[in-house]
Amino acid sequence: MPEPAEHPAYPVGLRLTGRRVVVIGGGQVAQRRLPALVAAGADVTLVSPSATPSVEAMAESGEITWTRRRYEDGDIADAWYALVATSDPDANARASAEAERTKTWCVRSDDAEAATAWTPATGRSEGVTVAVLTGRDPRRSAAVRDAIVEGLRDGSIAAPHRRTRAPFVALVGGGPGDPDLITVRGRRLLAEADVVIADRLGPRDLLDELPPHVEVIDAAKIPYGRFMAQEAINNALIEHAKAGKSVVRLKGGDPFVFGRGMEEAQALAAAGIPCTVVPGISSSISVPSAAGIPVTHRGVAHEFTVVSGHVAPDDPRSLVDWQSLAKLTGTLVILMGVDKIGAIAAALVTHGKAPETPVALVQEGTTAAQRRVDATLATVAEAVRANEVRPPAVIVIGDVVGVGVPPIK
Repeated sequence: MPEPAEHPAYPVGLRLTGRRVVVIGGGQVAQRRLPALVAAGADVTLVSPSATPSVEAMAESGEITWTRRRYEDGDIADAWYALVATSDPDANARASAEAERTKTWCVRSDDAEAATAWTPATGRSEGVTVAVLTGRDPRRSAAVRDAIVEGLRDGSIAAPHRRTRAPFVALVGGGPGDPDLITVRGRRLLAEADVVIADRLGPRDLLDELPPHVEVIDAAKIPYGRFMAQEAINNALIEHAKAGKSVVRLKGGDPFVFGRGMEEAQALAAAGIPCTVVPGISSSISVPSAAGIPVTHRGVAHEFTVVSGHVAPDDPRSLVDWQSLAKLTGTLVILMGVDKIGAIAAALVTHGKAPETPVALVQEGTTAAQRRVDATLATVAEAVRANEVRPPAVIVIGDVVGVGVPPIK
């Protein structure tokens, strides 16, 4: 009869909800495996005289039951599944023998050949579980798992939904412009879309990766130029969703940071169309970082404030309390304020901000066209004119401008 190692393992998905699982040993192996067992709904009992801080926290929060002693015969009784992972080979062997007697599937971290079950390299992506076994080569298993999961997440492995879905819209924050800075979930939803309504400030390079059948609608709002009215955007989201399409509204930065995302969500809700919001990396933090500027720094700034600068301080429509902002000692980040920066700087100085306060303007942040212009509140208006700074640009005001380091390219 051939040796057991010559036969491949038989893959199966265990449904452990409400079923007893015993883990012997509270070290690093348990720390790695316990979260998945808890997520599966298992009734987990840990048997170990000690545990890592993370495992102990799981016991204290009630996620698992901790029996604080060494393994004893009978601990695996009535278990559906066991994980044996102590540093004591004798205890591991005895626990494994008990599992064999009680016909309990048992994983051993110290001796895979003596186990009756193996733990695959596992990954998940939006309802899909990928489990890979390659026998005695766990690193290869992990590499294959990572490749498949990454492919599912970024859309390079096509796995379209086959069942008819209800109308649905995703409001996706694309980040500051660099296509690598969109979230994993945002990129996956983009890969599954039938219709993409895209902003000018979204990661435009990602649109080139979309399949030919995907309809791309330009919702650019160009300063001083053409734009698609917000009502028209809302109507397009509703119409395409009602037609049974998977719709992604691809926005720059984060949908809810000066992105009118809530207006779109409210319009969809009024039309009875469900939507999900995928947060994005806001340019208010990421663009200064890309230019080597921290918005907070120990001993320099303990807070930062993000302000829209699209309305001048003396405009009656302004909702910003510039007088109070001038008194703050932290960092002030201004979005959409390039053409108003002269008036903004004057207002801050009038209300007490020092004219020599450092200012940095970062244009086209995180993209290949990124550039940084430094000035002060007293000189920033002229610096914008002399350097022909144009939107999109993030403006950083405060002492943090002088403590940054050159960004790594």
